[in-house]
Amino acid sequence: MQIQKLDHVNLRTTQLEEMIAWYVDILGLRLGERPDFGFPGAWMYAGDTAVVHLVGIDGTAGVGSEVALKMEHFALTATGAAAFEARLTATDTGYRRAVLEQTRTVAFNISDPDGNHIHVDFSADE
Repeated sequence: MQIQKLDHVNLRTTQLEEMIAWYVDILGLRLGERPDFGFPGAWMYAGDTAVVHLVGIDGTAGVGSEVALKMEHFALTATGAAAFEARLTATDTGYRRAVLEQTRTVAFNISDPDGNHIHVDFSADE
């Protein structure tokens, strides 16, 4: 066996509708098909791949919301850095832009409504 790629990230949230809207409006993902698991949730797609699975929960956010984070961030690769930065600015979404010369990457560090750290990576050669 050999691992080839990360398939998706699964996030539990108490604010499902807000998270869906954020992943659509800010990251440009689309809400798509999801099996009926018998509990609320949404699958957010990049192209034909469901890359973010959201699970709606009641009560407290649960595991992962403690002071000591278990997952520091997840990253997505994208194209169109200038348009993405313009979207972040237009929606007043806070971000930190980092240029990584060694990997020729421009990374935008952002947080979703639940505070999950995401970085969106673009080629510095765009």
